[in-house]
Parts: sequence; structure tokens; C-alpha cells
Amino acid sequence: AAGASTPAASSGAPSSGAPASGAPVTGGEYQNGEYTATGSYIPPSNTKEEVTVSLTLSDGVVTDVEVSTSGNHPTSKRYQAEFTGGVQQEVVGKPLDEVKVDKIASSSLTSSGFNKALDEIKSEAAR
Repeated sequence: AAGASTPAASSGAPSSGAPASGAPVTGGEYQNGEYTATGSYIPPSNTKEEVTVSLTLSDGVVTDVEVSTSGNHPTSKRYQAEFTGGVQQEVVGKPLDEVKVDKIASSSLTSSGFNKALDEIKSEAAR
């Protein structure tokens, strides 16, 4: 297991929140709970695809993730299935600040939709 307790150095998060709460800012403070967001991308088939990400946060760590995809094109559907099959092991147990997927199985486009949804979840959970 990696030492997940080390806070990331400066995260790229904008410092818009007022630090009046007295809590130290350690890369990113996220509220526990379940979050869902959707990210989209356009594959070579030119058929818009969507990736809906639902994840559960506990103390800033992802404890569960579910991904559903639109599967509007047969090729996209195959890549999305490979992606959703491999995303759990890439994400669960990691601090939210460290989650960013490049390419899972052979699907890099599904990853881009996933990362867009993830950015939305990060901003929603950061309140």
C-alpha cells in the first residue's frame, strides 16, 4: 500500500474558499458523501458519448466508484466496457486529489470523459 497520508504539494485548485474554518488546507478538503457527474467526449465516430461517474468519498479518499456509459456507437461501447471493467482498481482507495486516469484497457477517450466528470465532482465536493 502506498503512503496515502502524505498531502500533495500545491494542488492546482483555485484558492477561492476563505480559510476562516481554521482547518488546515492539505491539497484539498472534500466533504464525505456520494457524488455523481457526467463528462462527454466525441470519438472518431462523431457520435457524442457520455461517461457518468458516481463515487463515494470518505476523508478525501474514494471508497467506491461506479461508471455508466452511453454506448451510442458499437466501437465506443466496446472501449467503454473495457474502461469500466478496469476503472475500479485505478480509483478506489486513492485520495481524490490523486485520481486522474490516462488510459484504462485501450480506451483513452473514455478516460477523458471520466476526467471531466471527476473535475466536476472535485469542485462540487470541495464546498
